Amino acid sequence: MSDHPEHPADPAVPAGPAEPVLPADPDALRPESRLVHPTPVDPGGRPMGIPLHQSHLFAFESSEALTAAFAGPDGAFFYNRFGNPTVRSLEDAVAELEGGAAALATASGMGAINTVLLALLRSGDHVIAQRSLYGGTFAMLADLAERWGVELTHVGGDDPDEVAAALRPNTRLLHLETVSNPTTRVTDLPALIAVAKRAGVLSVVDNTFATPLLCRPIEHGADVVVHSATKYLGGHSDVLAGIAVFADAELHRTVWHYATELGASADPFAAWLTLRGLQTLALRVRRHCDTALDLATRLSAHPAVTAVHYPGLPFHPDHELARRLLPAGHGGVLAFDLAGGREAARAFTGAVRLASLAPSLGGVHTLVLHPASTSHRQLSDEELAAAGIGPGTVRVSVGIEHPEDLWADLEQALAKP
Repeated sequence: MSDHPEHPADPAVPAGPAEPVLPADPDALRPESRLVHPTPVDPGGRPMGIPLHQSHLFAFESSEALTAAFAGPDGAFFYNRFGNPTVRSLEDAVAELEGGAAALATASGMGAINTVLLALLRSGDHVIAQRSLYGGTFAMLADLAERWGVELTHVGGDDPDEVAAALRPNTRLLHLETVSNPTTRVTDLPALIAVAKRAGVLSVVDNTFATPLLCRPIEHGADVVVHSATKYLGGHSDVLAGIAVFADAELHRTVWHYATELGASADPFAAWLTLRGLQTLALRVRRHCDTALDLATRLSAHPAVTAVHYPGLPFHPDHELARRLLPAGHGGVLAFDLAGGREAARAFTGAVRLASLAPSLGGVHTLVLHPASTSHRQLSDEELAAAGIGPGTVRVSVGIEHPEDLWADLEQALAKP
């Protein structure tokens, strides 16, 4: 009787020690090994969708080949923290859209922003940044100033002389947003970046609100463009991802080496979802822009609204600049101020029915938000005022629903006491 009755003797298996069998010869493998080493299928034809390479690990035939893979971002894939074929497909696609040399995908938009900031800055460096920034970016810069000794100066987004006056010998970086969050101020990228470039200062532009279809900051001299790919690039509220695009391959390589140690790498499935979203980006952006302009125009005539912030409106302070910088459309985000202040904003955001009270933006659903208590809660009252955010400011990320249905929803919510 066998000493192991749960594994009866197999007459086809020799009793003595077996010779090792390589996975390259699957027909000779025992069941336990076959389970671990299935044979990949050759699809024969070209897949119409980008394949999802979820495996985080890639094997090599020689130690020399594996060693070479560690050298840099252009080497073979070996471990997902350093690169993945699906993630690379996303990076290449967005780099091409932005007109950049290379891109780096990350686990979130803040992952992209923080990776760039931490890779390029050190204690004693000076940063010039807009006053009106996404709250997370504003808070990160403040933390770098407080804890790491990075000097920080805030400026507006329309005066190159103000940027020139803020320059110091240790100025390392200029941080801008193409369209500011949430007040939709449009930054004079060509003028401000030109000042930085003459001084040898790197320019980083958050292009999330505009997308590469409305503006390509690298064409205006930007060194790095960052996106929260969670927003318009993904577009369906089902993915968390970020991406940084670099005008220069060497700068990309510098940040890539830091990023691999930081561990902010994008997940392959998130990259795959974002690639799927890119396929309809042009269609969605057109609808976002058209509906946002329609709603902004109607809101500007409503008695409960004291101001509407949307660069497509002729009375917006940056309208002429927006026509030049964003000729294909002015984006899918608008903001407006309610006469009743914070309480009116609370009542409005709680009364919408088709739109949803939720953070984020850029998806197919229309979302409303009260920035002062949510996305920009890190700012003091003085900082909120300097950024143009009032107690009654409401941000609307316009989705792709029918504009008449959306207006009916906003109108009934505005009527609530």
